[in-house]
Amino acid sequence: MEDQVADNYDELPLWSAPFGQLILEHVPLKRGQTIVDLGAGTGFLTVELAQRSAAARVIAVDPWAGAMQVLQRKVDYLRLTNVELVIASQLDLPSDSVDLVVSNLGINNFDNPATVLQECYRVLRPGGRLLLSTNLAGHMAEFYAVFREVRPSEALDEHVAHRATVDGTLDLLQQAGFTASVLAQTTFKMRFADGTALLSHYFIRLGFLDGWLAIAGQEALDAVEQELNRRGEVSLTVPAACFEAVKD
Repeated sequence: MEDQVADNYDELPLWSAPFGQLILEHVPLKRGQTIVDLGAGTGFLTVELAQRSAAARVIAVDPWAGAMQVLQRKVDYLRLTNVELVIASQLDLPSDSVDLVVSNLGINNFDNPATVLQECYRVLRPGGRLLLSTNLAGHMAEFYAVFREVRPSEALDEHVAHRATVDGTLDLLQQAGFTASVLAQTTFKMRFADGTALLSHYFIRLGFLDGWLAIAGQEALDAVEQELNRRGEVSLTVPAACFEAVKD
């Protein structure tokens, strides 16, 4: 199943591209850097950084073997000789050996973000940088507002509350030893004709639907869909941020 998802992955890069673009707008591009793309997936950032950073060594790290196979095909097709793929969930690299770590939405999926960030700190050279992007609290607020109107629940509130905040992310980075700052914040919109279009969309089904069903059940979700359909077009706001963390 995971291989099938990897082979039909366009919707996830569509989702991750606005966040990745924040990183690409601010990432230091220097000849000869050693760069780690942590949680590389099918390599949206890996491929760009390998081409934009002359003579760079780019190491793509991700435990998802199917996605890494897709990335390997891209690397082969583009004849990129400066990319290494590592199928792993941890950074098995020497201390003080990396100039730059990037992670596009990766922090959202780390089982233990504090441990991962400590490992990033370990592998970076003094003066090295970590750039990470994430969506923030307030994500898809329009959808959740209707959800609360139709079927309010504490479980829904807890589900919404787990989203990252600026202060919380900065605190995580600082606890790992970094000097951290916010490089950029923005929002973008995801628009759908109605609730049926939203809930039928492949990416929504892949990334969100199971979570919504777990907290509310199919009957509640059907009621939310009907209410959204009654209102017409659904426009969802997604707040995004890019953080920089420096190893002093």
